[in-house]
Amino acid sequence: MFSVCFFLLLTIFFAKAQNTDTDIQEGHYPIDLAEVKLDGNVLFKVRGISVFNANKRASDISANIKKIASNDQIDIESIKLLAKEDYIVIYAVNDTIMRVFNADAAVEGTGINKEFLAKANQIGIKNGITTYRVNRSSPVLLKNSGRALLVIFLAGVFLLISLWIMKKVNNLLQKRIKKRIDSVDDISFSLIKSEKIWRVFELIFRAVRILFVFFVSLFVIDYVLSLFPWTKEFSNYLLAAVLDPLKEIGWSMINYLPKFIFLLIIWYIIKNLLRLIKLFFTGLEDGEIIFRDFKPEWAMSTFKIVKVVIISFAVVIAYPYIPGSDSIAFKGVSVFVGILFSLGSTTFIANVVAGYSMIYRGAFKIGDYIEVNGQKGFVEEQKLLVTRIRSHKNEEVIMPNSILLNSQITNYSVKAEGLGVVLHTMVGIGYETPWRLVDAMLKLAAKRTEGLLSEPPPYVLKKSLADYAVNYEINAYCKDVNRINAVYSALHQNILDVFNENNVQIMTPSYEADTEIPKMVAKKDWDPPLASNE
Repeated sequence: MFSVCFFLLLTIFFAKAQNTDTDIQEGHYPIDLAEVKLDGNVLFKVRGISVFNANKRASDISANIKKIASNDQIDIESIKLLAKEDYIVIYAVNDTIMRVFNADAAVEGTGINKEFLAKANQIGIKNGITTYRVNRSSPVLLKNSGRALLVIFLAGVFLLISLWIMKKVNNLLQKRIKKRIDSVDDISFSLIKSEKIWRVFELIFRAVRILFVFFVSLFVIDYVLSLFPWTKEFSNYLLAAVLDPLKEIGWSMINYLPKFIFLLIIWYIIKNLLRLIKLFFTGLEDGEIIFRDFKPEWAMSTFKIVKVVIISFAVVIAYPYIPGSDSIAFKGVSVFVGILFSLGSTTFIANVVAGYSMIYRGAFKIGDYIEVNGQKGFVEEQKLLVTRIRSHKNEEVIMPNSILLNSQITNYSVKAEGLGVVLHTMVGIGYETPWRLVDAMLKLAAKRTEGLLSEPPPYVLKKSLADYAVNYEINAYCKDVNRINAVYSALHQNILDVFNENNVQIMTPSYEADTEIPKMVAKKDWDPPLASNE
């Protein structure tokens, strides 16, 4: 087995090593063509082989032709053909220009032999040398110099006239359009400055003017350079260097049109589909469409989820049609962005998931009065990442949804819509005061408090028999949770008043012994004047 592999390797090696003109003749290698040029003019094309490629062969032949063309002592008629066994030599005097093989003729198609191709190449060489010498003759150079000066003069006049016309157009636009642009300040309440709009317009106008001068100058320079043999080849390169990228961009845009139309169709379908879906969820939010166990406040959040899913699906479909999506650079950037998003979005994703969890849990809604981590306030805004709460002191508290998800939430507004939320406060009263009297006093204080309901009636709990007092808790129903602090304050005021009226001393927070003077405020002292600071 090893000997067979070794024999195959040797065969391949020697087959590649025998790269001669016979290989060209037998056509063992792929066709590689290059142009033979003189002064930028293409005379004909030649093929190459692996060890002597077409570009090298064409370059050598072009150098041989140029050497003969530069020597005025060599007559064009001295360029002749010499037939050999496998090829035909084209030569002048004692200088070989090129060799023509059967393989060269095979490139031109069936029915063409090396004799015919050699004759055609001989004629092309003669014509190229003739043109080369004529273009360098004094009459032609003088004539072309005159043409160059005339074209430069006419181009200068044309540019001056064009720039003058552009200036007039610019002034006319300033008079007629600038007034309308200035009115944008009033229409947009100065959010959009008219000077910025006009500045953008002037930049566009200036860019058009610069491009116009550039392309006119480019074509003039190209024409002038093409008149002289020493710069003709450079003129072809100069024009191609500018126009070829523009042509490439133009053809790329034309070839991309089918994909662009497909993207437009996807965009149009997705846009209208989202509109229909939004109408459906808006009906759910407004209560016009009712689903069992689906709360109206879930509607827009669910719509956002559906919207993300649909847009993601559309992006997956449209991705292959995005310009450059199949390039390595585009894929590399996509992977890089994905890695950054993965590394930096852990907290972000956690808050988004928590936000949706809070919405579907139904723990609270906008306007509810809640308590979280000892912080009480009204829910003003519920987003995917954070929830904004306004405290009674008009402070804005911003809580990440991940914290809300893992915290105990007390919602005062939910039960306020039914029987009402129970407000309660505790007082300590001595053992010598009958509990029935304390019950009656606390219920009377609750009855006097505006904002507490009479139905269901308030009730009193004996919370504990403490060391020095009995702890009583008054409980009363309230529906106006927006004024919960004010109701608590009024309840405490009324408790103080009722207990003072009945000469009952409040023992809270603690009591050790009776004092000589009871700790009560006489009715005549309920409203004493303030001490003067003067």
